[in-house]
Order: sequence, then C-alpha cells, then structure tokens
Amino acid sequence: MNSALYIGHVAHNRPGKHRLRYSVFMLAVDLDELSALDLRLLKHNRGALLSLKDRDHGARIDASLKPQIESKLREAGIAWDGGQIFMLTMPRLFNYVFNPLTVYFCTRRDGELAALVHEVANTFGEQHFYVLPPARQENGIVTQSCAKDFFVSPFLEMDLRYEFHILPPGEDVTVAMIVKRGAQIALTAWFAGKRRPLTDAALFRAWLGNPLMTFKVIAGIHWEALKMMLKGVRFLGRGGAHANPQTKAAA
Repeated sequence: MNSALYIGHVAHNRPGKHRLRYSVFMLAVDLDELSALDLRLLKHNRGALLSLKDRDHGARIDASLKPQIESKLREAGIAWDGGQIFMLTMPRLFNYVFNPLTVYFCTRRDGELAALVHEVANTFGEQHFYVLPPARQENGIVTQSCAKDFFVSPFLEMDLRYEFHILPPGEDVTVAMIVKRGAQIALTAWFAGKRRPLTDAALFRAWLGNPLMTFKVIAGIHWEALKMMLKGVRFLGRGGAHANPQTKAAA
C-alpha cells in the first residue's frame, strides 16, 4: 500500500503575540487506494473508529474524489497525465472531523510533481481550492506562493499573501505556510510528521495518544481565538458576505 500514517504536530506562531502547538496524526492516502481501504479501524465511506468520506472533501458530495481533483487541475490549466494523487488529511474520528487544510499532491506518471491542490476550509462551512504549480528547491522542499483569496480567520485581513514550503510525503512530511503582510510576517503555521505504516496497530497507537483529536481541533480554534482576544490581538470580524469559493491557479 502506498498510503501511510503520519504522526506529528501542528504549530502556529504569530510574532510577538501568540503561539500554539498540538499533537495530531494525518493520513497520506493514494486516491487510487481509497476505495480499497478496509482496515478494522479505518473505513472508506463506512462507519468505524476512523473513516475517510468522500463528502468531506471536494464538492462535498458522495462521489469519487480523484475525478474531482482532476477537474480542478484542468480548470487551472495544469498539465497532468493521470499519475498518482495523494491526499494529506485528518480522518473522521467517532464520525467527526474538521480539516482546516487538506493538501493533494498530484504527480505525473514519471513521478514528477505537477501541482499541489490546497483545500482550505473555514468554520462557516465554506472551502476554497488553491491549485498551484510547484517550484522545487535543491533540498527537496517545494515552494509556492499566491494571494489570499478566501476568508479564514477574523484576526487576519484579506490583503495578505501566502508562501508555502512543503516537503512531500516520504519518511517525513512538512507543510508550512507563511502569511505575509507586505514584507512583514503575520503568521507562520505548519504540520510536520513522521511516517508510519497504515495498519490497524499503528492507527490504534496513534489514537491512544490522541483519542479526541478531531474534537480538539475545532475546540482549539475557538479556545485560541479567545486567548488572542485576551492578549489584545485585533479582532477584524468577517467583513461581509463572500462569494462561493473558486479554484485559483498561480504561477
């Protein structure tokens, strides 16, 4: 199986104001293997301790995910020949999940990375897809950048820019995002994890170390927001209604 489990931490750093660090585990799933997932603790579109459901991603419908991501690549004008797509995401736990960010690693048949699709969700039930071609550095880190086009946090204005620094799934995986206000860093956020085999034993150990992870994510978002307000971080609000998110491509 190409799919794997990654155990690590999510961390945020707002310079001079606020920091957080939480333990999490994520799955890097080959979308061609998704329908064949049949572990005791992890199921696809079926109930289990952990599950991955198609309707949690993409168009939020009960339909295969790979064709939906392929469509995003075509809309963005990304040349892709039908290679592998890996989805890095948190699974449902006790049938609940909120994924602020899911990343799709889209490779061509020769193994070359063609694009990353960043599926960003907010707590208003909306999502946005940033479809970005990679710029690979010599040390294997993939870098990307784009303008912020989607509301996420009431503590960050819209006129910002994202810089991504990503180590694709291997023995390690890292997804780091730097949010910039001009030349100033407004926020850094990252996930870094170590690979484990996708087995029931590994999943059970990961769950024992983090038994309420998905509930902790949504609770943590609101708890950290309260702490930021108490620290005096400026609350900007949502700033009015937003149109339905659209896929964005950037060089």
